[in-house]
Amino acid sequence: MKHIWIGVIALLTLIKGYSQEKLTYQQPPEEIMKLVDYDRPPTVLMDDEAKYMVLINRDTYKSIEDLSEKEMRLAGLRINPKTNIGSRTTFYNKVMVQKVGGNEPKTVTGLPAKPKLANIAWSPDQSMIAMTNTVENGTEVWVLDIKKAAARKITDATVNANMGNPISWFKDGKSLLVKMLGNNRKPLIDTSEKVPTGPTISTSDGSKAQNRTYQDLLKNPNDEHNFEQLALSKIVQVNLDGTQKDFLPDAMYRGISFSPDGSHVMVTKLQKPFSYIVTYGRFPQVSHVYTNNGNMVAKVNDVPLIEEMPKGFMATRTGKRSLGWRADRPHTLHYVTALDGGDPAVEVSHRDVLYSWEAPFKEGTASEMMRSINRFAGVQYGDKNTAIAYDRWWNTRNRKVYKFNPSDKNQDAQVLFDLNYQDVYADPGRFVTTRNQYNRSVLLLDKNQAYLMGAGYTPEGQFPFIDKINLNSSKKQRLYQSKYTDKKESLLDVVDMKAGKVLVRIESATDFPNYYMRDITKGNDVTQLTYFENPFEGLQNVEKEVITYKRDDGLELSATMYLPPGYDKSKKEKLPMLVWAYPREYKDKASASRNTQNPNEFTYPYYGSFVYWVMKGYIVLDDAAFPIVGEGDEEPNDTFIKQLVANGKAAIDAVDKLGYVDRNRVGVGGHSYGAFMTANLLAHSDLFAAGIARSGAYNRTLTPFGFQSEERSYWEAPEIYNTMSPFMNAEKVDEPILLIHGQADNNSGTYPLQSERYFNALKGLGAQARLVMLPKESHGYVAKESILHVLWEQDQWLEKHVKNKNTAE
Repeated sequence: MKHIWIGVIALLTLIKGYSQEKLTYQQPPEEIMKLVDYDRPPTVLMDDEAKYMVLINRDTYKSIEDLSEKEMRLAGLRINPKTNIGSRTTFYNKVMVQKVGGNEPKTVTGLPAKPKLANIAWSPDQSMIAMTNTVENGTEVWVLDIKKAAARKITDATVNANMGNPISWFKDGKSLLVKMLGNNRKPLIDTSEKVPTGPTISTSDGSKAQNRTYQDLLKNPNDEHNFEQLALSKIVQVNLDGTQKDFLPDAMYRGISFSPDGSHVMVTKLQKPFSYIVTYGRFPQVSHVYTNNGNMVAKVNDVPLIEEMPKGFMATRTGKRSLGWRADRPHTLHYVTALDGGDPAVEVSHRDVLYSWEAPFKEGTASEMMRSINRFAGVQYGDKNTAIAYDRWWNTRNRKVYKFNPSDKNQDAQVLFDLNYQDVYADPGRFVTTRNQYNRSVLLLDKNQAYLMGAGYTPEGQFPFIDKINLNSSKKQRLYQSKYTDKKESLLDVVDMKAGKVLVRIESATDFPNYYMRDITKGNDVTQLTYFENPFEGLQNVEKEVITYKRDDGLELSATMYLPPGYDKSKKEKLPMLVWAYPREYKDKASASRNTQNPNEFTYPYYGSFVYWVMKGYIVLDDAAFPIVGEGDEEPNDTFIKQLVANGKAAIDAVDKLGYVDRNRVGVGGHSYGAFMTANLLAHSDLFAAGIARSGAYNRTLTPFGFQSEERSYWEAPEIYNTMSPFMNAEKVDEPILLIHGQADNNSGTYPLQSERYFNALKGLGAQARLVMLPKESHGYVAKESILHVLWEQDQWLEKHVKNKNTAE
């Protein structure tokens, strides 16, 4: 009889360990709730001349009710078919206007009681803003007169905002082109009730289509039908008085772009056939140029379905790409084509060529402007003789910056900078721009000189700067460098270089970021423009410090350390510690050792870190450096696990050396690739008491054609995929792990199945694990109910398995 009871008890214990838990949304403890439940300060929009500020507010969080509205997931889009706008759109609900240097902002009049504003678009002269407002049954267009601080509706709720911003301004600022619902739109098919007419069949003709594991793809003919109807629009000219005129008939319009002088407009539309293995951005598309009254000038591009491309991150398609308007010419297009067939494995002296194409855009009439050694990455125009081009090459992390003459193809492009783009200490900064006669952004030039504005990372700290550079000799003169050692200054924009007026943002660890106008001709002369208050006063007494330390191979690392309020460093009480991190890959140790953390950055707690728990007596090591380095022919992932564990050990050793941490009570966590990191650290080390892994991927055989920064496929490097997969090493996990995942995660590779299968493996092997699936949430969590519950789950887990580890286990 004794043996029978033992068996029953064991069975009941097993059932309890494997059971599902019914739980309503919970809230974290008061110390955390005080920080998470706050009013978000407004976002600041400012015109280029810094005359007016537009302050837009939104709710701090969405609600689970918001996420529960009707949603259709098609070809990489998530659409609310009732309102015809992205179902995950961030809406603003309050707008105010303030003169720069003025006293009080004015609340915009004319808006509805509860607006849901998005797709904000400045008029060409920046005197007005157009925006969408979403109502119960659709989406409208409204315009805001900034000087009057007054808004009015100019369309009914018939706008189609399913594929990006539906608004484009005419040059005169008196009317807009708007994508409206098509006249020939057919009813959508309710796929939940439709009886199938046959199987869904995909075929392979033997060509290689090595694509990432995209989500929200089309799956069957019903999805194709629904996508087409939701993408279908007509383009309408809408005048500011509300009168309308049809501009182009029904089609699946994707992009609308006016020429700088407003005389022409380029329109891009999607075509069939659709695909079941790539998202809509790689569907066939055709581009035409029209006059501004709707007469077609020419077809300028015809891109086929792109399911197949050469292997590698630097692979690209053949044909015209990066097709757009030159900012320095009234109506001239530019485009790029590959000289290597788009295949990075092909050895060539130059990868891409940039062309200029004059109206009326006849094939064969484009003229070459410059060639790039690496893959072309962008261009900034200045005047008729000066432009800047950029390229990059992933495999070497190389970036080149060129100066070239867009009017003379016989002049070779001059390489101004030849850089490792991961080496932030060597970053020369970005070129300062101004607006030309077409109100387009172009280089700010003083004869043969331009200006650079940089973040200013150095071994001694961060000191943003403005340089003047001679584009012929590459010699630079420093005009301004921030001297703050107790604050962080961010240089945002040059308002007037001759007058020395620069828009900046200044903050400290406890001072909320505010906007200032700096006069760089007068040293520290700044004028405060905004007065946003710190919504997180509870963190005022938290000590924040950037610590630097070395890995066992000598690599310099850094992290931001937070100590609880009132912690006495002299007593060196050993506290529990939490480490939050995200691995990053590098091709050289020098770049990997660069410190980009600033102790004067405002402490902005959010659910994506452990900072909240400093208020509960934990040391928090936030954004701890976890570099993975592969130099020369070695790839970073060849030694991923070894380096991962070395990073974790170095972080704990650094705080232990200070005498603050109880090494037996250290928790680790991360989101996405950080979750992948967390699971691997628990499998391959005994450094941590417990882990929290959110929205991660754990079985790399489910992402067989590459993941994160790994270019090799599973069949090329099976040992890498297997060694790096926590799922393949689940039997090694002997510390508790909390898995959290959004049920609607649409991130490539981190579909919810990853957490579900990993949890099942851990459960089957007897590990301590908990799986929390968040309804309606995607890769990042947005509903207040979800975020509060996540914080509660994490707090329960950390209190039991980290802080009270010695008594609970």
